[in-house]
Amino acid sequence: MALKLAKYTAVGRITVRNHLAYIYDFLIRSLFLLVILYVFIQLWSVTYDSVGTTTIAGYTYEQIIWYLIFAEAFVLAAPKVSLKVEEEVLQGDIGYQLTRPMNYLLYHYASYMGEALVRVAINLVVGGLLGLLLFGWPDFGFGWLGFLILMIGSYTVHYLITMIVGLCALWVEEVRGIDFVYNKLLFTIGGMMIPLEMMPEMLQKVCEFLPFQAIVYFAAKTAVQFDLMTLWKMLGIQALWAIVISLLLRLLYARGVKKLNVNGG
Repeated sequence: MALKLAKYTAVGRITVRNHLAYIYDFLIRSLFLLVILYVFIQLWSVTYDSVGTTTIAGYTYEQIIWYLIFAEAFVLAAPKVSLKVEEEVLQGDIGYQLTRPMNYLLYHYASYMGEALVRVAINLVVGGLLGLLLFGWPDFGFGWLGFLILMIGSYTVHYLITMIVGLCALWVEEVRGIDFVYNKLLFTIGGMMIPLEMMPEMLQKVCEFLPFQAIVYFAAKTAVQFDLMTLWKMLGIQALWAIVISLLLRLLYARGVKKLNVNGG
């Protein structure tokens, strides 16, 4: 077990080193984050001025901007693993990948996490500098720590779903449409664009039974409104969704490999 863990840890470590070699490219890409945040800053500035209150749905102007910094940094850093799997299927590389002495799903997970952690760190530095310029150092208590803890679970759930989307390529070949729909759900009912508290009450109740809140909303909310009991509850929900989606992924993967063997010999 220790040898297997070391093997996949090495994959993640190599991925981190590879992406650190191109850190300046990531910094340039992160400038797009500033453009997005600038638009949101102007939008929410007008919104808070027009309603004439210091808080909306329990969020101050400073909290909502920091929420968006964390949410946007997280989402923009997530690797497109579904498109990687699609490319492997279309080019036939998946057959080579399956012959490696590694579990296909765990290999991609280790690589995914290594890339995601490098990219999210850069995005947080860039977005955080903007937040510091606007508001100074935030007083969020253990919010940063809570964000880092939940971020691992968030990326795990995100990976599991995007891998399911990617494996659909074994049946439909083209998964970009499915990936597009999934990302738009993440933007809206996942809490990337606005916290779930600002949505209609009925929609909030629907979101409670969906996994999307466990990907973006949990981590971003905890960053700006830390609460220990809520943190434990969020971790439990993340773990539950991770287990359920993992079982679905393993079932889909087993059927996909069988189909690949039948079609490819």
